[in-house]
Amino acid sequence: MAKHFLELLAREASAVEFEGPIIRARAAGAAPATIEELEQAKVEALKVRELLKRRARREAELSALYDTAGDLAALRDLDAVLEAIVHRARQLLATDVAYMTLHDPEQGDTYMRVTDGSISAKFRALRLAMGAGLGGLVAQTATPYSTADYFADARFRHKDDIDEAVKEEGLVAILGVPLRLGQRVIGVLMAANRSARPFHQEEVSLLASLAAHAAVAIDNARLLQETRNALEELSQAHRVAREHGDAVERGALAHDRMTSLVLRGGGIEDVAAVVTDVLGGSLAVLDDLGRPLTGDVGELDSGVFEAAQASRALGRTVRRSDLLIASVDVGAEPLCTLILRSDDADERILERAALVCALLLLFRRSVAEAEGRVRGELLDDLISRPDSPGLTDRARRLGVDLHAPHVVVVAKHGGQRERAAFWASSQAALRHGLAAGRGDEVVLLLPGENAGRIAQNVAVELSTSLHSPATAGASRAAVEGDVAGAYQEAHRCAEALIALGRTGDGASAAELGFVGLLVGDGRDVRGFVSRVLGAVIDYDARRGTALADTMAAYFGSGGSPSRTAEAMHIHVNTVTQRLDRIGKLLGDGWLEPERALEIQLALRLHRLGHTSTP
Repeated sequence: MAKHFLELLAREASAVEFEGPIIRARAAGAAPATIEELEQAKVEALKVRELLKRRARREAELSALYDTAGDLAALRDLDAVLEAIVHRARQLLATDVAYMTLHDPEQGDTYMRVTDGSISAKFRALRLAMGAGLGGLVAQTATPYSTADYFADARFRHKDDIDEAVKEEGLVAILGVPLRLGQRVIGVLMAANRSARPFHQEEVSLLASLAAHAAVAIDNARLLQETRNALEELSQAHRVAREHGDAVERGALAHDRMTSLVLRGGGIEDVAAVVTDVLGGSLAVLDDLGRPLTGDVGELDSGVFEAAQASRALGRTVRRSDLLIASVDVGAEPLCTLILRSDDADERILERAALVCALLLLFRRSVAEAEGRVRGELLDDLISRPDSPGLTDRARRLGVDLHAPHVVVVAKHGGQRERAAFWASSQAALRHGLAAGRGDEVVLLLPGENAGRIAQNVAVELSTSLHSPATAGASRAAVEGDVAGAYQEAHRCAEALIALGRTGDGASAAELGFVGLLVGDGRDVRGFVSRVLGAVIDYDARRGTALADTMAAYFGSGGSPSRTAEAMHIHVNTVTQRLDRIGKLLGDGWLEPERALEIQLALRLHRLGHTSTP
C-alpha cells in the first residue's frame, strides 16, 4: 500500500492523485480496515509532500537570496543597489508593488527612496513620520509588521495624507521589515498587494533576509561612494598642491629674475619685460597719477582705476574683464599700478612685480628727495644769503648755470606739502633748476625768460598734481644776484593773484596790468602804457588824430558822447566815429570796469609825459 504513495511522491504528483489508491481499493471491495489504513497512509504521504514542497520553496528562496547577494555585491552605485533590492523583493514575494523608505536624520522621519511597480505620484512622494502608518511603525519599533487589509487594521496610527496616498496607489495587503545596521534602523523595505492577502511567516522571513542583505549592500555602497569621494578630493588636493607648487616655483624664478635685474641697475621697463616673458600678454605700469611709465593697454575707463583702488585695499590682484590689476600704495597714497591684459595668468607673479616696481619707485623717490634737499638748500641760500661764497660752484655741480636767464616762481597751494615739494623737486631736476618748499608754498628757479608763461604752466601742472588749485607768481632773475629780489616780486605776484580772485592762475607782474606796477620791482611804466594804449597812440602818431584825447575827454565826462563833443568842440557824430575806431583798435570789452580802469591809468600816465610812443 505504501508503495503506491511513494511512487506518487517520487513523481511529484498532485494532491488529487493521492486519492487514487483509496478509490481503487473501494472499487475492489477492500475491507474497511484496509480502507482506513490507506486513508492514514494518504495523510502521511500528503504531509511528506507538503514538507518536500516547503523545502523546495525554501531552497528556491535561499538560492534567490544567494543570487541577490551576489548581484548586490557586484553593484557599486548606490542608486543601482537600491533599485535592485526593491525589484528583487517584488519578484521573490510575487507582489504588485515593492518600495523602500530611508531615514532622514535632519527631519526625523522616513521618505520614499525607491519604488517598483508604483503608479501614484503622491505615493512616490510620501514621507512617513516615526510611528505613522505601517512603514512608520516598522521604522520606530525596528520590528516587521504585515497586514492583510491595511485600512481595516487598527494596530498602527492612520494619517489622512498617508491613507490618501495608499488608496491612490490601490494597496490593500502590506508587509514591512526594517533595514538595520547594527542597532540602527536606516529604513524600511516593503512589499504590497492591491488585493487582500495574508503574508506567511516564511515570506516575512524571506523579506527580512533580503533586508539584511540590502542593509549591508547599502552601507557598502555608501562606504564605497565616500571612499570614491575621498579619493577624488585627495586627487584634487594633490593636483591643486602640484599646481600651487609649480606656481610657487615659477613665481620664485620670476622673482629671482626681477631681483637680479634690479641689482644690476635695471628699471621699470626691464621688470615689465620679465613679466610679459613669463606671463605673456601686454603690460602697462602707471605712476601714482595714473600716467604710463611703460607699456600701453589702450584707453582705460574709470572702472580700471576703481579696480586699482580695490587692489590696494585688498592687498591682492583684482580682475576686470581680461585685465589683471595689481596696485601698491605707501602711506595710503598710490605708488604704482600694473595692468596686465591676459585671459589667464599667475596673479602672484604680477603682485611680486608690482612690489618690485614699487621698491624701484621708492628708491628713485628717495634719491630725488635727497637731491631735492640739496637743491632746496642752495635755493634757500640764494634767497636768504645771496652773498654766501661758493653759490655758483654749488649750482654748477647740480647742473644749474646761474649766469643764464632764469625765472623765479612762487607757487602757493592749499596744503599737501610733501606732494607739492616732491612735484617741485621733480620739475627742478628735469629742467636743470632748483626748488624748495616753504610752508604753504614752493619756490622754483627755472631756466627761461618768459616769466608769465612759466608761471601759468606751473600753476596748471601743480594744480593737476595736487587735485586742488595752485596759484603761481613769477619774476625774471637774469643773474644770481637777482634771485632774492625776484623771489620777493614773484611772492607779491602770487599774493596779488589770490587777492584779485584769480586763485589757480599764474602770472608775472607784466600780466597783472596796473597792479603789476605796484608789485613789480622794475615798475615798467613805459611797458604798461604801451601794452594798454600802444595801438591808439601809434594810430594817432601815424594819422595825426586825437583818439587818446577823445578817450580822456570821454572818461572825464562820465561816458557821455554829447558832453565829450561839447568839451572838445566837435560834433557828437565825430565822437561816435572816434569811439568806434578806438573799439576796433583796443578790441571788445575796453569799456568794462576793470579794463577801463587800466586804460584811464595809462591815459593819465601818458598825458603826464611818463612815456612816449616807441
